[in-house]
Amino acid sequence: MRLKKSAALKFQKGERTSQMDTEDYVASIEGTCGKEKTVIVTFKYGRRDEVIAKILKKAKLKKSFSGVIHELVFRGYSFRVFSTGKAIFSEVPSKEELHNILAELLL
Repeated sequence: MRLKKSAALKFQKGERTSQMDTEDYVASIEGTCGKEKTVIVTFKYGRRDEVIAKILKKAKLKKSFSGVIHELVFRGYSFRVFSTGKAIFSEVPSKEELHNILAELLL
């Protein structure tokens, strides 16, 4: 994998960004509009089982529905992970905070 020049310089200086670290696992991040803002994270298809296993090890499980939907809590944030490889986060204040959460869960 080839890094952009700015990312490569940050990496060489020891400043690893969470976005750069999680790009191996995350396919896309999309926000929804409306009264309650939620963020939908889609994980890469080939790594979804690995991602789900890592998340289930680190986050606290509140409920699980037939192993298809997992309702979890991590660092005070509630979210759901689906066996299809998607996660829905609500009430995360910023995209930067979301990247930090993903980095802690996946790395």
